[in-house]
Amino acid sequence: MTSLQNQVSAEEWQTRVDLAAAYRLVALYGWDDLIFTHITAKIPNSEHFLINPYGMMFEEITASSLVKINLAGEKVIDSPYPINPAGFMIHSCVHGAREDAQCVMHTHSINGVAVSAQKEGVLPLSQQAYFVLSSLAYHDYEGVALLEDEKPRLLADLGSKNFLMLRNHGLLTVGKSVAEAFLAMYIFEAACMVQVRAQSGGNELVHIPENILAMASQQMAQVTLGMGGALAWPALLRKLDRKNGGYAV
Repeated sequence: MTSLQNQVSAEEWQTRVDLAAAYRLVALYGWDDLIFTHITAKIPNSEHFLINPYGMMFEEITASSLVKINLAGEKVIDSPYPINPAGFMIHSCVHGAREDAQCVMHTHSINGVAVSAQKEGVLPLSQQAYFVLSSLAYHDYEGVALLEDEKPRLLADLGSKNFLMLRNHGLLTVGKSVAEAFLAMYIFEAACMVQVRAQSGGNELVHIPENILAMASQQMAQVTLGMGGALAWPALLRKLDRKNGGYAV
């Protein structure tokens, strides 16, 4: 595929590189579901966003292969690949409603789906859950997300939260950057994995007290030195370059 680097702005190209890296990192960590699920990133100072070429494995995606679309689902730059209709429905409504939603990440990870099927959802069992619970919402399953009339309910459930558990379906995170959404998903997935493993032990579980949970947002900012996802992102890119480089083309 011909590189688009010289055909787009520097800001768009950087967004493309970061998003392609996020797709490959999701595959590297084993959260992908073949060609399904989706991550989108809004192009700065525009109403356009980038989504995966439907049909490519996440580990194959490059900066130039990402599909640029508008909020109506129309391609802005021609691509031989279609887009995932469910991905468009979910992501377009979040990008359209939330100014801070520069990146929206959705997975069908095994641990995430397992916990999404549990009535009580995420339990306060771990430090990872501690951070998730500070900004967590739930949305009930309505079938594959294809119907327009689901949008207002999904948005109402999400509100201003950054973690959304899609019941019987999977996980969704919202971030002010690709790095922010990825770190949120890493923590969300880890919280679910710990919960499933802790429950499998069959012993009584210890919950984090409510008064401790109230400190989560403040402590998250302290732990990341006020940088959020940007603190870990360069190290994640170095890891990806060692394992599966070639995304920045």
